[in-house]
Amino acid sequence: MLSIEGLRHVYGPVVALDNVSFMLAPGQTLAIFGPNGAGKTTLVKVLAGLIRPQRGTVRVDGGRRAIGWIGHESHLYDHLTVRENLLFWASLYGVPAAAREARAAGVAERLGLTDRVERPVWSLSRGLAQRAAIARALIHDPRVLLLDEPFTGLDLAAAAELRVLLGELRGAGRTLVLATHNVDEGVELATHVAFQRRGRIVHFAPRGGRDAAQVADAYRRAMSDG
Repeated sequence: MLSIEGLRHVYGPVVALDNVSFMLAPGQTLAIFGPNGAGKTTLVKVLAGLIRPQRGTVRVDGGRRAIGWIGHESHLYDHLTVRENLLFWASLYGVPAAAREARAAGVAERLGLTDRVERPVWSLSRGLAQRAAIARALIHDPRVLLLDEPFTGLDLAAAAELRVLLGELRGAGRTLVLATHNVDEGVELATHVAFQRRGRIVHFAPRGGRDAAQVADAYRRAMSDG
């Protein structure tokens, strides 16, 4: 379970998070939509523990090590191979030493990287580097997965594969938070949707039976209201 309450964070005069609160159960996926500057990336970084908010609390079953995070940066070391990166992050996340090689091989295979695990990250295309970053985020089998614009740099085939993978993770009881400005990308995976504007969550509700067009229409109304 992921529970946040009363998050507030400011950058000088800019309010990035303004009393943000919500709760998600295992198997639920929240898609957060908002324009650039709405505070989506700040929210994801606070949930990941990369930013300490000025106010509010974040609670995750299993603690911070139960979280996987995919952001704008890969957080991979360019001079290391994909395999070396995965083993390094496995050690940081506390994966038992005897299980690291098998875990690295498993996530590499799932992301279509088996034939590239011995290549340094600097030699990969943008799309392959994004796949490696996703493998890094999954190396410790997290209960909560945070994604900030995860489809950036992926071709259509890779994006489709990622949607399948995220659907499988949700079906396995993982909690997902997906921040994006693209409604079409997020709605397919979402059990819940939220609209963020100027640091505030102005809408939070189960997706229900709404399709992408209906969510997009509600999003436009929320962004123009007031």
